[in-house]
Amino acid sequence: MPPERKALPVIDPARCTGCGWCVGVCAPHVLSLEVKAWRKTSTLHDEAGCTGCAKCAVTCPFGAITMQREATPTPR
Repeated sequence: MPPERKALPVIDPARCTGCGWCVGVCAPHVLSLEVKAWRKTSTLHDEAGCTGCAKCAVTCPFGAITMQREATPTPR
């Protein structure tokens, strides 16, 4: 069983330049470049496949990616 993911990358479209560095370091290949309104930006296209390793956030030279903790389910 894979380790439990603790966080997901959140991409700030205002800071993302579409350079693709994050896409290149993403081992599970869950990030991609997308064109919206003639502007290229990175996007998380497969949230379920993300391992939460944070390599994308560490690699981004523009600080456009932050890791956001997932909400933990409340025990009943």
